[in-house]
Amino acid sequence: MAKTSACVLLYRSAGKSLEVFLVHPGGPFWAKKDDGAWSIPKGEFARGQDPVEVAKREFEEETGFPLKGKLQALEPVKQAGGKIVYAWAVEGEIDASAIRSNTFSIEWPPHSGKTQEFPEVDRASWFDLDTAGRKFLKSQVPLLEQLQEKLLEGA
Repeated sequence: MAKTSACVLLYRSAGKSLEVFLVHPGGPFWAKKDDGAWSIPKGEFARGQDPVEVAKREFEEETGFPLKGKLQALEPVKQAGGKIVYAWAVEGEIDASAIRSNTFSIEWPPHSGKTQEFPEVDRASWFDLDTAGRKFLKSQVPLLEQLQEKLLEGA
């Protein structure tokens, strides 16, 4: 069975354009990567768990901000590695510079016997859709397209 993740795509109006809130993964593997590395705050869930609740929890754990507003379901997307990502969109506003992420520990440097702690998310930012498409993990770009379509339908 494929792994599954749940996430919330936060968006806001910026004048006549739309911006989405993305996070950059923390830790040494991602430190020098930018384009193609950003993502939506998300986390894996197991059978029997409520993916909406997992998405909300992961958002708060990775940003320090609780979610407010009505979630709109997006169609799940399959990432290159086979993981299926379930997503919900919500309009909102948070200060990207004020995030407070949970942390994880790994042996670093490799084979050193030393354990270091890193933030799961090291930074966040708001991006217009064109820039987000470049910054985003390529397999999650369809979520941006779905968000744009949903918002155009509602207009």
